[in-house]
Amino acid sequence: MRKPLLNSLRMFDAAARHLNFTHAARELHLTQGAVAQHVRKLEADLGVALFTRQARGLMLTAQGARYHREITAALGRIDQATLALRPAPATVTLSVPPSLASKWLVPRLADLARAHPEILLELQASEHLSDFRRDSVDLVIRQGKPPRSGDLQTRALAPLDLCAVAIPGLGAPATDLAQLARFPLIEDGHRHWTRLFTDHGLPAPRSALGFNQTALAIDAALAGQGVALTPRLLVRDALKDGTLIALWRAPKRGHGYYLLFPDTPHMARDTVISWLLAQV
Repeated sequence: MRKPLLNSLRMFDAAARHLNFTHAARELHLTQGAVAQHVRKLEADLGVALFTRQARGLMLTAQGARYHREITAALGRIDQATLALRPAPATVTLSVPPSLASKWLVPRLADLARAHPEILLELQASEHLSDFRRDSVDLVIRQGKPPRSGDLQTRALAPLDLCAVAIPGLGAPATDLAQLARFPLIEDGHRHWTRLFTDHGLPAPRSALGFNQTALAIDAALAGQGVALTPRLLVRDALKDGTLIALWRAPKRGHGYYLLFPDTPHMARDTVISWLLAQV
């Protein structure tokens, strides 16, 4: 009797669990024929019939069932020993506004992976208030006024620092808000244009385009369709490489992006917080 190959034992295990070569092959990302061939060779090497073939699938023989119980336990021990060599990464679930995620955070995640491969960051794109326990999140970024933290810890991530941006050549920088009214204005779900004009006693502007997400307003500005009013953090890279220029900066109002998290020990979460603060 030849000693069986580990690969054949894994195929036998999958076939015994599914009692179907096709389903086992799908799990193993192989062809049905490859799995059936390995199982036949295993039976030949052992000199024992492990399955009886039926019209609609397989049935384990008595010897096959006993063998499968032992093989399943052995494969489980091998997998556990392998995982123990490399512990699973610590998971941190971060709830973040969608536009901040797509325009600022996601392009920087490769840096986090290089600096902290022991951390798995899971993102939830949301602008709604979070219940940390119900929503199973460890850390939240929200946009607006400084939050009333209650029993939560807060950190200021970045000021909102609204700026009017457009592609080069669309127009010259403006010295005041009223001059921007002659441009096609792109509004987003935060209605920053409308709020600013109203706060300055000016008629509400006529928007050329409206979007529910700031990221879409930025994309429209990049396409040359008008002037978007957006937090500077979201367009920092585009301003740096010159694909967008700032035509005007709004007066600061104390709004910004804030980190919120429970006042409980969490080493991986605190590492992510330090990394986020270093990025800005």
